[in-house]
Amino acid sequence: MPVTATLKLSRLQMKMNTGNDDKGNPIIRTKTYRSVKTTATDANIYDVGFALAGLQKHPVESIRRVNEVQLEAE
Repeated sequence: MPVTATLKLSRLQMKMNTGNDDKGNPIIRTKTYRSVKTTATDANIYDVGFALAGLQKHPVESIRRVNEVQLEAE
């Protein structure tokens, strides 16, 4: 059965290293920006994430796009 996926929501996530715990392991926190236009390209989202990374107190480990899709049988 064929299934179509329709993009419904997009989010920008940035993972930041906020320090180390008492055992020396990195503490990673996630900052999520919701309501990203679904029509935005991956390059656009990366560019915005990169610009926002320069404004953060902690170093950014990764910039991610998270998409939510609705699946429907055809």
